[in-house]
Amino acid sequence: MQIARTHAQLGAVRAALAASRRGGVALVPTMGALHDGHISLVRAAREAGYEVIASIFVNPTQFGPGEDFSRYPRDEGADCAMLEAAGCRAAWLPDVATMYPPDAATAIEVGGPARLWEGAMRPGHFRGVATVVATLFGQVRPDSAWFGEKDWQQVQVIRRMVRDLLLPVAIETAPTWREADGLAMSSRNRYLSVDDRARAPALFRALETVKRRLRAGDAVADVLEAASASLTQTGFTVDYLALVDHATLEPLDQIGPDCRLVAAARLETTRLLDNIAV
Repeated sequence: MQIARTHAQLGAVRAALAASRRGGVALVPTMGALHDGHISLVRAAREAGYEVIASIFVNPTQFGPGEDFSRYPRDEGADCAMLEAAGCRAAWLPDVATMYPPDAATAIEVGGPARLWEGAMRPGHFRGVATVVATLFGQVRPDSAWFGEKDWQQVQVIRRMVRDLLLPVAIETAPTWREADGLAMSSRNRYLSVDDRARAPALFRALETVKRRLRAGDAVADVLEAASASLTQTGFTVDYLALVDHATLEPLDQIGPDCRLVAAARLETTRLLDNIAV
């Protein structure tokens, strides 16, 4: 696996892959602290016939004041070893000055699916996400980019950006990877204390219970209220738990063919996100 840290190095890597590629070049954007969910994206892209470039960049512009940018887990050596073992052809490891030159004056603001939930809870978050992803697309020039479904709203924001700006990148997804007890894999799971780790799978169980009750015909508002109360009793602070349209993220008051449950809740200082199709 080749490692690139400058635009010149990345250009050379990209040119070599373009000359030898089987079915195109895929980008797997990450912030590092990799787990099996990240690696599943590399493998899925390879199985689809792409040569894979993975980026590792902890993006400061998507963190709000008081969030965990300074303590976000970083382990470049372990991450690169995992990527290489999975068959990744190159790792793009830019620093902040490479991603955001001192005279940079452009940011991307997405409306629509960015408006609610994470967009409301974390003002500026999706501006940071959209800007860094668009920058990565410009740097790597991938034919496709691969994202995990755990961050469902983020995927829809990126899809909307690509659609609205006519960017020539196919957005592909892979299912959420879970621990044996159902907890969605996340780099932030390592923040959990032993006690909180034992409680954490209750979020997924609550979503599954809500799905079953909705399919049985129970009222949406009643089911969501009961699930939120149950999570609170378990020790969570619930930021939101909602039934939404899968693409627009607008709230729904009844189930349909294109709906999804989205949730964010905290255990002490660790914030967990999850979602499932209904």
